Amino acid sequence: MKKKFRLEGLDCADCASKIETAICKLDGVNSATVNFFTQKLIIEAEDGKMNSIIKASKKIIRKIEPDTRLVKE
Repeated sequence: MKKKFRLEGLDCADCASKIETAICKLDGVNSATVNFFTQKLIIEAEDGKMNSIIKASKKIIRKIEPDTRLVKE
């Protein structure tokens, strides 16, 4: 399953890279890409784990870039 999100308020390219790396390490994630210029996040993961992956992703984003919000497209 593939889900697309907007990262509102993302203003640090290094943080975008850290977010991508951390989400890729989550259990059930096949791939995750963060595009700093378009402020997009694409997560490809197992269907059954997607909800928990999204929750964990929100925590990761909040920790790395507190002013950034994850918004579903």
